Amino acid sequence: MLHDKTLIITGASSGIGASAARLCAAQGAKLVLVARRADPLQALAAELPHAAFLVGDVAQPETAKGAVDLALDTFGGLHGAFNNAGTLGEMGPVPDMTAEAWDNAMQVNLTSAFLSAKYQIPAMTDGGSLVFTSSFVGHTIGLPGMAAYAASKAGLIGLTQVLAAEHGAAGIRVNALLPGGTLTPMAGDDAAFHEAVAGMHALKRMAQPEEIAQAAAFLLSDAASFVTGTAMLADGGNSIFKA
Repeated sequence: MLHDKTLIITGASSGIGASAARLCAAQGAKLVLVARRADPLQALAAELPHAAFLVGDVAQPETAKGAVDLALDTFGGLHGAFNNAGTLGEMGPVPDMTAEAWDNAMQVNLTSAFLSAKYQIPAMTDGGSLVFTSSFVGHTIGLPGMAAYAASKAGLIGLTQVLAAEHGAAGIRVNALLPGGTLTPMAGDDAAFHEAVAGMHALKRMAQPEEIAQAAAFLLSDAASFVTGTAMLADGGNSIFKA
């Protein structure tokens, strides 16, 4: 479904991003992989047939521009991007949160999305698809201690809707993907915590990164050709389970 499409994937060194890279490569995509950690990023690129990589901070404009330039220079175009990099940020009540912690969450989760779109959209001259990783947190539920994360991820949905409206006539689709609890390095390795999170879902388990990658690949592909401006839940029924 992604044969010969050139895609940028951020947050690609582990978790959902790495799983999406492997899946998209298996479907024939050419990839530009972006993350802050050089060693795992380079190792992932080496195992894929058509992959370049860029080590950088997604909250910096030079990283967003550099990824697009690398796609154009290496593969001759850009057809889509899975803008997946993010951070939980500092946890705690708002009165105890520093302005620096708030700003960091906004920079990594939301400003990076603005920068990605700013440089990716002009390069997508034949249309294409942008996918942003948002969250059920701040959309269908508010979890105590996660104000900065929730606000930044909710902001992605607003950005998604406006970009979809602005660029739909040019054949560019823009969607937000909202995973449920997923077994990635960000989730840690505390079994009791995993059990508690699993209980929040109708399916009574957390997702594997590959399951969220499947949803991202769908949105990136032509199979989703009439899907734009959505906040697509892949949350294991978290949003509808209140027992």
